[in-house]
Amino acid sequence: MRFDIITVLPALLESPFAHSILQRAQHKNLVEIHVHNLRDYAKNKQKSVDDYPYGGGSGMVMQIEPFAFCIEKLLSERVYDEIIYMTPDGETLDQQIANGLSTKQNLIILCGHYKGIDQRIRDIFVTKEISVGDYVLSGGELPAAIVVDAISRLIPGVLSDETSALSDSFQDGLLDAPIYTRPADWRGHKVPEILLSGHEAKIAAWRDQQQLERTLARRPDLLND
Repeated sequence: MRFDIITVLPALLESPFAHSILQRAQHKNLVEIHVHNLRDYAKNKQKSVDDYPYGGGSGMVMQIEPFAFCIEKLLSERVYDEIIYMTPDGETLDQQIANGLSTKQNLIILCGHYKGIDQRIRDIFVTKEISVGDYVLSGGELPAAIVVDAISRLIPGVLSDETSALSDSFQDGLLDAPIYTRPADWRGHKVPEILLSGHEAKIAAWRDQQQLERTLARRPDLLND
């Protein structure tokens, strides 16, 4: 799977993709991540990509042309399944969205900055708008990294345990059950006996019950949807 991320701050995305699971996914050629510097597509001498908003108001707006030139270059090279803009007023990212995007082949992700991007980019090119929550960040780079991570871990072969992603929280609409590892008794705090029993059916039933109880206590909205 290929991700092309367009940003004015490419250095901000170096670390998230250079470690752990995403690093291994790239080394195994399961995931390609290409970060494009938006300033490379600015036609002015100063390589600026923003300007004052029409109609007045505070802040700066990212110009249409640098985004358009970069997107059009990428579209001339391959077909993309989605062109995603990271924005607080987009559809809130959840596991179902990540699941759906993990079946795609090529994605472009646009990272806004300042007050955002010229609306015409959204109207002409963007096919999907995603938010990572009801709050505002300084730019779209960190949300883009979240989207890439959430999608990549679902691609077959990325995780060493193929069933791990399928048992994550939210995959079945519930939060995950409590998890434990050695030692079985730490300063009097013991692992539930059922998990030490070796009885797979009873363990599965316990986990199902724990998932339901935890979801009811922490995220009852998930049960009401």
